[in-house]
Amino acid sequence: MCRVTTRSRGGAEQLKKEDKWVEDFDVVAFTADIKALGDELEKQQGDADVRHLNKMIGWSNACAAVGLLTMGLGVNFVSVFALSTWTFTRWTMIAHHTCHGGYDRCHPNKGRWNRFKFAVGSTWRRVNDWLDWMMPEAWNVEHNNRHHYCLSEVDDPDLVEENLVDLRNMDIPMLAKYAIVLFNMMTWKWFYYAPNTYKELKLARLRRQGKEIPADVHPEYAVTIKTLLTEGSPFYSLWEFFSIVAGPYLVIHFILLPLPLLFVGQYLNMDGMYASAVKNLVLAELFTNFHGFVAVVTNHAGDDMYRFRNGCRPFSGSFYVRQVTASVDFAYGTDLCDFMHGYLNYQIEHHLWPSLSMLSYQKAAPLVRDICKKHGIPYVKESVFIRLKKTIDIMTGTSNMRWFPESYEKKYLEIDAVAEAKKRMSSKSSTNSLTGLRTGASE
Repeated sequence: MCRVTTRSRGGAEQLKKEDKWVEDFDVVAFTADIKALGDELEKQQGDADVRHLNKMIGWSNACAAVGLLTMGLGVNFVSVFALSTWTFTRWTMIAHHTCHGGYDRCHPNKGRWNRFKFAVGSTWRRVNDWLDWMMPEAWNVEHNNRHHYCLSEVDDPDLVEENLVDLRNMDIPMLAKYAIVLFNMMTWKWFYYAPNTYKELKLARLRRQGKEIPADVHPEYAVTIKTLLTEGSPFYSLWEFFSIVAGPYLVIHFILLPLPLLFVGQYLNMDGMYASAVKNLVLAELFTNFHGFVAVVTNHAGDDMYRFRNGCRPFSGSFYVRQVTASVDFAYGTDLCDFMHGYLNYQIEHHLWPSLSMLSYQKAAPLVRDICKKHGIPYVKESVFIRLKKTIDIMTGTSNMRWFPESYEKKYLEIDAVAEAKKRMSSKSSTNSLTGLRTGASE
């Protein structure tokens, strides 16, 4: 079998030094290795993955217990850190991987630990499974579908370089830009993420209904709280957003959750327990936004991350190349390190196979790194704080992301199309053969 590369091509574009690796890159062989590893990892999932999930849930719940039991005892760092970590891990570890289907096959409780059940369908399920600023159904559409399968394309709703284009182009002192970035870091979940994920849910419903989006509406533009307060949104009203998306979390988390301490404080003659609890919850909210920003937003931003012009088939050669070259891993290897990263430190592995468990990503990371080294494709693994600096540089316009070499992007898409055609022909041939066997047997 001949080796499929893209080196010898007449009139090929001039490659930059950092892009030279594509000249000898064998996309077909790389794809085969990645698919084989993914299949093996999926087969290995079982009881160990469930036990690992329960362990991480236990750690997250322990943070909740510490925070909730101490938040009425004056404003203190222990409460703030514990409450913040509880919120962070409930989202990034437990909800994130469950909503992707990471435990669909291996968890015995199919009524809860399933992507189509967890946190969706009612406010009650949301409260019990994952209560946050984002509506779970909206986040599932925006993140699980739009982001994962349009990674670093213009249609990626989480593409930092596009979403921050106004800030990048602002003619203001750099110190002012840093101040805006800091505000975004402390507020992004409710200011940007919750309204924008809900917009994506609304768009998905319009598409399912076969309705056209008005010509003067730009669906790729992010919807934020600023948008709702100033311009309004064609997709929903401010009241709808508050009553359905953000309101339940705001009321339950910041008002009802600490409410028992109002009566406990009166009973114990300890005035201010309720007020202290609310203050700790607010400070924890600021901290968990910061924590989430550092672990989430930095995954696909930096001057060493690639952007792409066209969409690609899911789980094709182009798809696998993009997940590796537009994602970055952080420090990993131990449960404590991974817990504090929310298991988002395995971003490359997670994007290659979105529906695997947290434990599977721990197993996969060194193997994926070896495969990338074998095929000469960049595998970026750096400290999350280095990635934070690179992300801020993108946000402020100090640096730019890389564009994947256009001729090679097209070539990989052509190879994908050929592979898909062969797959369909093979499937059709197998079906025809089976039909012939059945006909012969009946005669």
